[in-house]
Amino acid sequence: MQSHGSYTDIQNNFPGLPPFPDDVPTAPLLRLSLGKLLAGDPTECERLFQASVEIGFFYLDLQDSGHGVSLLGDADKLFTVGEKLFELSLEEKKTFDFSAQNSYFGYKGQGLSTVDKAGNLDRNEFYNVSKDDIIGISDPLPAPEVLKQSRKQQESFMLGSHVIVSLVLNILNDKLHLPQDTLSNLHRWRSTGGDQVRFVKAPPQPVDDRRTALGQHTDFGSVTVLFNRLGGLQVLPPGADAEWVYVRPLPGHAIINLGDAMVKFTNGLLRSNIHRVAAPPGIQGDSTRYSLVYFSRPEDSVMLRRLDGSDLIPPIEKDQVEEEISSKDWIIRRALGRRVDLHKDIDYEKAAGTEQMSRRIRV
Repeated sequence: MQSHGSYTDIQNNFPGLPPFPDDVPTAPLLRLSLGKLLAGDPTECERLFQASVEIGFFYLDLQDSGHGVSLLGDADKLFTVGEKLFELSLEEKKTFDFSAQNSYFGYKGQGLSTVDKAGNLDRNEFYNVSKDDIIGISDPLPAPEVLKQSRKQQESFMLGSHVIVSLVLNILNDKLHLPQDTLSNLHRWRSTGGDQVRFVKAPPQPVDDRRTALGQHTDFGSVTVLFNRLGGLQVLPPGADAEWVYVRPLPGHAIINLGDAMVKFTNGLLRSNIHRVAAPPGIQGDSTRYSLVYFSRPEDSVMLRRLDGSDLIPPIEKDQVEEEISSKDWIIRRALGRRVDLHKDIDYEKAAGTEQMSRRIRV
């Protein structure tokens, strides 16, 4: 693996934060241009498909288009909102934990989910905000005042991210030779689903006990749009001898990755790569890590199974059992499956996602 040491420090690091160390191996993710993708550049679209098949992660440079610059501005505003959100008392934040109602929206406190088979607990807190709530197509959920006051900012960020998601889906749709709009019609903006914004906070870990903050997993849905400024995200590239490597945050870029739904729709052709969050490397480990994520999921009623109409998607093999499960049920199982406060016995593998399926198909 190689690092992105060829870029300058100004391009590589965020002002006011400790620099990402140059001696840490990093994932050699492709760096794609939003401007070129929006323009339909054939080479750039092919590179997106390549990344989606090989590892399911890539950088998206947002600085070369007006839409991208606007999205970066929305993200900056919501990072400030996130800091204020997590400054609230634990007692107040816990009143917005809706998991007892089988909901994955709202607050999750630190140490409520397992991160490994040994039963170690996570070291981050987060808050999920429903897209359907923000755009008014579902009943509103109770929320802290800081989130009520920033609903317009959240909607702008969600819509901007959804445009990125739709672009990715349409390019993949074309590359897979699917009938026009097949994928985008499963992810309509004003249809009910599990789309959400997640605010995340991970405080510095003890110097003598720095370990995984969020356990290895694949994402639940279709496309993830991630903004973070400190290291911590790690991916496990394909291959029997692969080792965990950091994904270096780059200013002006989002990190895009595919989720389980894309694996199920394409019977393993596209990849939802396993990843986790560890302590930030080097001196970054002494700082609080904030992240901002937009998760796009298929509409609630969509069944996660192989799509028809493509000559590239592998057929269902005779001995292959295709699980019949709706997007909504899949997300609930995955989102709440490792909550120690909800389950006496946690099936760690059951909550892991499609990674094993993806690896099996490639053997």
